[in-house]
Amino acid sequence: MSLRFPDLQALSRKAVSLVLTATLMLAALAAGNPAAAQTAPEKRLAFVVGNAAYKTGALATPANDAGLIAQTLQAAGFDVVGARDLDQNGLHDAMRDFITKVNAAGPNAVAFVYLAGYGLQYQGDNYFAPVDAQIANAADVPVETLRLSDFTKALAAINNRGSIVVLDGARTNPFVANGEPLAGGLALVDPDASQLIAFNATPGTIAPPENGAYGAYAHALAETIRTGGLSLADVFDRTRLRVGELTKGAEVSWDADTFKGPFNFFTRAPGAPAADTPTYDAANIRSKPIRDFDERDAYFAALYRDTIAGYEDFLAAYPDDAMARRVRAIVASRREAITWRETWVADTPQAYWSYLRRYPHGPHMWDARRRLAHLEAALEPPPAFTVFAYDVPPPPPTEIVFVERRVLYFDDADFGYAPPPPVVFLAPPQREFISLAPPPPPVGLYVLPAPAYVPVPAWVEAPAYVEPPHNNVIFNNIHNTVVNNTVINEPAATPPAPAAGAAPQGVPLGQKLAGAALAAGAGAAALHVALPPSLQRKVLNVQNTTPGAVTQGNPASLLDNKAAAPTLATKQPLTGAKQPATPALPNAETNAHALPGANGKPLPVIANMPPLKGEAPMQPPKAMSNQKASASKAMQTTEPAKPSQPKPQADLRPQAEPRPQPQAAAPRHQPQPQALQPRPEQHAFAAPKAMQPKPMAQPKMVAPKAPKPAHVSAPKPPKMPKMPKPPKMKKCHGKGGCH
Repeated sequence: MSLRFPDLQALSRKAVSLVLTATLMLAALAAGNPAAAQTAPEKRLAFVVGNAAYKTGALATPANDAGLIAQTLQAAGFDVVGARDLDQNGLHDAMRDFITKVNAAGPNAVAFVYLAGYGLQYQGDNYFAPVDAQIANAADVPVETLRLSDFTKALAAINNRGSIVVLDGARTNPFVANGEPLAGGLALVDPDASQLIAFNATPGTIAPPENGAYGAYAHALAETIRTGGLSLADVFDRTRLRVGELTKGAEVSWDADTFKGPFNFFTRAPGAPAADTPTYDAANIRSKPIRDFDERDAYFAALYRDTIAGYEDFLAAYPDDAMARRVRAIVASRREAITWRETWVADTPQAYWSYLRRYPHGPHMWDARRRLAHLEAALEPPPAFTVFAYDVPPPPPTEIVFVERRVLYFDDADFGYAPPPPVVFLAPPQREFISLAPPPPPVGLYVLPAPAYVPVPAWVEAPAYVEPPHNNVIFNNIHNTVVNNTVINEPAATPPAPAAGAAPQGVPLGQKLAGAALAAGAGAAALHVALPPSLQRKVLNVQNTTPGAVTQGNPASLLDNKAAAPTLATKQPLTGAKQPATPALPNAETNAHALPGANGKPLPVIANMPPLKGEAPMQPPKAMSNQKASASKAMQTTEPAKPSQPKPQADLRPQAEPRPQPQAAAPRHQPQPQALQPRPEQHAFAAPKAMQPKPMAQPKMVAPKAPKPAHVSAPKPPKMPKMPKPPKMKKCHGKGGCH
């Protein structure tokens, strides 16, 4: 008995040790592999907006940038909704739709928000401007725009994995040209719990004007997301390096991160090649002392870390380097941004006086004075007051010159910045992704441009634990070059209508695949970014007001200006069909961009598509055969001596002066004459209503009139009594001598 107790104790110790070991191994596995930590599939949701058609002046790239980011997120497994050129009401409604969608997605959802356009800062908050914003003075900013913190706090209040919010809006804005100005760029903010917030330019600075089809920040972010195997922090740190390379140092992006748990946009397959750069090691770049790097690597290591401490370490190690002036400007803008952030959070007269003492002509001078006036305090600092204790020391005199400008960017000729050296720690981008062609024009109201999709490398994969989004052609074919080229990038052109009597031609592959996607209910989400529900309703309202409108201009003007609707160009209706309820779209069946109806239901133009090859053809309604028989019987009663009626051809149409038909043989509702006129641009998918009874019965009834000019017997019966010859012959025979 006494021997058993030591044995049991030993076994218990072993069991406890094994359990602890297994627990630690599982914890380590979960930390290194997000899939192991997932108890349910991860849902990915994204909301993307590109505002370019501003009333104060259009921007070149935001709509294209939003289309590029949306397409990249689709490939990474995000269920993306988005739009371009939203006015204030449309922007608020679309954001409300997205919050509702994320809230319903459950605890394993990850939300991504990308806003491109004009971003503004006002009294410590950031705002995103709709296209109809009219901001004459600073006080108009909260009224005419959307405050970003309202959106981020609503996302943070949802119990999900986290959210990523990107504001690509640090630009020279045309607002508040006179009076008390706004501070330039965007304000430094603190992200909420489990959130990453990113800007295209570091707080207090702006990006230079864009020259190409896409902005440098969107281009760099899309490329870095597609790399695969990078953590969330590494994606945005490497994006900063690529932005610096693309802009020659004129733009420095920024992000702040409290995201909980690991996150990967893409993973790398087991057979992936070795690391793209042998010197790239994120942990080493962040931890190795700056002085231990050479001058070139030290600059990029400081840029990668993007902290005041890292930049100051570079200046201490290499004060005379060519990059020293640029780094001093970065430190000056960051120190001032931190000082203002802490001032605004404190929101006391002492804090605002302290800011004005440090930066008497700083970029936030007018914000400080506005807050002092609101607090009913003296606008100028008194001789004696309790100075606010900041986390950063006062700026040295060499920094003041950089922050006394209303707008600061890192390529100002007045400062003589030297161009940065070639970037390190990054491999060259994917060859097809270096120069991106501009996307084709958008195909409908609010719809984002759709750039040509570049497949990700074969070893880059979407994480296995991601729940596949519904009907996402790009996600399902991220490596499929055939589908990408025939369906996504170069859908088959609309074939011309076959000539009379010609055999029908086969449907191109791209059209078949796109049609299959539509028949499956994919709608706009299949090949393009779907609109939020509130915008779908607005599109339907505009289309009902002006059927067939082609809306490729400024959507906000269509909704705000009541006189704009009659000036829209119209598209011809489908043969034998009613006006569609969606905007008339070119090649709608190949581009798969018929906007879904209310509540996500497809429109009739999708439901009435003809069957694909191998499917049973659609049967005409039963009433068609009855009307057809009635029309045939009426024609036999009218002209029984006629030979077999000629087969009605596509060119048969009503004559200029048609003869009235018997009422008994006419259909109850006469179709409009233009419904019978063939249009050469129509094709097999464009006439789903042609099989219905009304347009079929009308050609049968007017067909006998078509050969009217060629027949003489039809008009002769009324003239028979006037013929003189028969009476003369009869009289001649009576006399007996006619010869």
